[in-house]
Order: sequence, then C-alpha cells, then structure tokens
Amino acid sequence: MPKKTIWYQNYTLEEIEGICQGNMVSHLGIQLTELGEDFLVGTMPVDHRTTQPAGLLHGGASVALAESLGSIAANLCVDPERSVCVGQEINASHLRPVRSGLVTGIAKPLYLGRSSQVWEVSVYDQRHRRVSAVRLTVAVVAVGHGGGKMKVFGG
Repeated sequence: MPKKTIWYQNYTLEEIEGICQGNMVSHLGIQLTELGEDFLVGTMPVDHRTTQPAGLLHGGASVALAESLGSIAANLCVDPERSVCVGQEINASHLRPVRSGLVTGIAKPLYLGRSSQVWEVSVYDQRHRRVSAVRLTVAVVAVGHGGGKMKVFGG
C-alpha cells in the first residue's frame, strides 16, 4: 500500500531547493534537510547573520526559520497553479538560548483547511533541546489575489 502524504504531489528536496534561493531563506543560511510524509525539516546556522548583539540566537531569526519552513511546507500542500499560502499570524515562545552551531526546525501541520492552515514548528539545538515553540497560521489565497506563484513552480 502506498504511503499517504499531505503534499500536493510527490516532491523531492532537490525539486524544492529553488524556493530557498535569492531571498531571506538563503540570506540566513537556511537549508532544507528532510521532507517526510507530513513534515519538513531545515537547519539554520547560529552565526553573525542570526545572533543578537549579546551573541545569542536572535528570536527574530528563530521566527524567520519557523515561518520559512511552515510557509514552504504549506505551499507544498496546495495546487501551485491555483493557490498560494501567505503568512497571516505567527507566535513564538523562546525557551532557551543558543550561542553557536546549528538549530533545526521541524514543521508539522496542526490543521490543513481549504482557506487556512496552521503549522507547528519546533526549533531544536544540536543537543536536541527545544529552543523555540512556534505556531504559524497561513491564508490559502488564489494565485493573483494576494499572492503570486511560488517561483520554484514556474511563477
């Protein structure tokens, strides 16, 4: 029996890498590392691009990682010719500091509806300790009515 997936089609990491080029995702060094049946994983370095003046991972960088993973995953769940998912609301609780290394985000859906989706993104340090808990809500809108096609899909 074939595995059930939430994705609109059977994407591979290689096929969706274009989403990360030429925008905040690549600027922050975010890399997509795993696409599971119902989750997307990515990493981000804790370095000069992502730390606050005190040398700790900036909360905004954690949120940028979470929103990037959640938004990419959300868009993989819809027909790219008809719909695009755009951020509507995000909240984050930062649980512990990180000074160096990589952080890993795991995006999983809490709700996949016709006009909105809700994603939970957990961010972990290299010792597998949760450093941020994030919830992202996206609106699913028609291409041309609030959003364009994702460029990886030919838009």
